[in-house]
Amino acid sequence: MDEMMDKKKVTIDDIARELQVSKTTVSRAISGKGRIGSATREKVLKYIQETNYKPNAVAKGLAQSKTYNIGFVMPGDYSLVDLPFFQECLVGVSEIASSYDYDVLISMVSERDIHQLERVIDNHKVDGVILTRTLVKDKPAEFLKSKGIPFVTIGTTLNKDVIQVDNDHRSACRELTGILLMRGIRKMALIGGNKSHVVTQKRLQGFKDAFLEQSCSPDNSLIYMDVENSVMIEKIVEELIDRQVECVICMDDSICTHVLNKLRKEKIRVPADIKVASFYNSSLLESNVPSITSLNFDVKEMGMITCKTLLDCMDGKTVHGRTLLGYEVSLKESTQNIL
Repeated sequence: MDEMMDKKKVTIDDIARELQVSKTTVSRAISGKGRIGSATREKVLKYIQETNYKPNAVAKGLAQSKTYNIGFVMPGDYSLVDLPFFQECLVGVSEIASSYDYDVLISMVSERDIHQLERVIDNHKVDGVILTRTLVKDKPAEFLKSKGIPFVTIGTTLNKDVIQVDNDHRSACRELTGILLMRGIRKMALIGGNKSHVVTQKRLQGFKDAFLEQSCSPDNSLIYMDVENSVMIEKIVEELIDRQVECVICMDDSICTHVLNKLRKEKIRVPADIKVASFYNSSLLESNVPSITSLNFDVKEMGMITCKTLLDCMDGKTVHGRTLLGYEVSLKESTQNIL
C-alpha cells in the first residue's frame, strides 16, 4: 500500500480506483445492500480495514438512506427567560446525538405556523424529530404523524400514540402545594401562563389535587391563568395585596421574578407579609433574597433521555410510550413562618 495513501484521508473514490471497481460497488459493500458478489464484497471490506477508512456523514448517509441529522424543534414564541431551559435541554440532546454520529438541526414553529418544520421534513433533512413543547391542539405533532417521521416530545401530550418524555409536573406541583397546605396556609393564589400548553394544565391539576387530598377547595377567584406579561402580573399582585393573600404560587420562574419585583416596589416583605413559591426553578431565582421555595428538574437529563429514546425508536427498538422523570421540592426562606 502506498505511503501516500496511508497519510491522506481515504475516500470512496480512492477505494474504487485502487481496487478497480465502481463507486457504487464500494457503496454497496459498505452498506450491505444491493447486488454484489461475495468475493468483491470481501475484497472491499478487507481494503477498508487495512486503510482504517471511515465514511463521512454524507457518504454514510447516502449508503444507508439516512441524513444522520436529528431535528430539534423550538417554539418560535419563546422569551429570553425561557432560553436557559432550551439551551440546557439542547446540551443533553447534543451529547447523546454526537455519541451516535448524529448532528442536531434546529428549527422554529408556532401554534399556527409550522412552515420551517414542514420544509425540513419535505426536504428529507432529518431522520427524526424532538418537539420541545406540547400543545393541547398540537399541529406539529399531527404533521409529523401524518408524515410517518419518528419523533418524541419533551412534555406530555394528550395523544397517547405519541412517544413522550416529561417531568412529573402534576405530582411535583401536588406535593409542593400539599406541603404549604399542611403548614396551615389556606388563602393561596396561583398565577399561571398559557392554558394551551399542556405543562400549564398539568401544573394546574397538581395544584388542585393537593386541595382535594386534604379535603378542601382552592378559591377559584385566586387562580389566574393566561397571564403572559408584566403589566398583567403587576395588576394581579396589587389585587392580591388588597385581598391579603397568605401565599402566591407562580407556575414558572419568569412569573415569579415579576411577582417578586412588584412586591419589592410595594415594599411588601417576603415571607413576613406574603409567602412566595414557584413551580419551576432556574438561574433567574438563584440569587434572590430571600431564597425561593421551588421545584427543581434536571433539564439536561431530560434532553439526554429524550434523544436516546428517539434514536432507539429510529432504530426500530421498543421504547416506552411515556417516560416520567423525577423532581426535587426545595423548601427555602420564601415560605417560612416568621414569628
